[in-house]
Amino acid sequence: MTTAAPRHASSCGATTCTRSLRDHEHETGQTLCTPCVHLIGVWLTAELPRQIIVLEGSRQRETSGASTGGRTVHRTAPLPGRPDVLNLLGPAAWDDDVRDPYGQAHLDQHGPLPITGVLIPWVRLVADERNWKPPAGRGPQVLAAWLAQPQALAWASRRPWAGEMRDELHQLMRTVRDVTRLRPRRRAVPQPCPRCDSLTLVETDHQLYVDCTTCESMYTRDELTLAARITAAALSADAA
Repeated sequence: MTTAAPRHASSCGATTCTRSLRDHEHETGQTLCTPCVHLIGVWLTAELPRQIIVLEGSRQRETSGASTGGRTVHRTAPLPGRPDVLNLLGPAAWDDDVRDPYGQAHLDQHGPLPITGVLIPWVRLVADERNWKPPAGRGPQVLAAWLAQPQALAWASRRPWAGEMRDELHQLMRTVRDVTRLRPRRRAVPQPCPRCDSLTLVETDHQLYVDCTTCESMYTRDELTLAARITAAALSADAA
């Protein structure tokens, strides 16, 4: 793993995010923008557990065969399992630093790290720096839930490595989605953007914010509801 070059002080610390930090985020010492913090929580508590269910059901490699007299004859011997799925679901030792947030990947590590191999170093880092008790379990769901605790995420969002954590978790989710072929759905929102008035608002499964793909503004659903009411009131006043 390589460490990204420092970004501008007003930018979110994640290289996979183009947003700038707002005043209240600067005041709280955040190096990661609030939408990114929320997105990490969505990945770890909403999407990843569902993806793991799909991975668990996809362990066995599909085999082709021909039916002869009620029996299925396999053209090739069935393999023990899909290597891409088994790799993601594989174990990772708690005290075996395959890599750490400030180091490099070992030369003998091939392919993407297991899910636990990505989560363990970040859980360890937060637990060690805050002197918090780590989770008792080592399963991916347990690790993800511990890291996604509001207190843990809020503290991590103020650390200089917060952007790197976001980038690495983003890559993990991309890798998992490539294997499961299961991606969050995106839907158009039939309402103009309150800022640029374009009909390019998009909402994504589980996410708190609705994005405008034209001006890149972000809104909560409550903010869009308020904007719609203001627009309706203005139109009523003009009609009167």
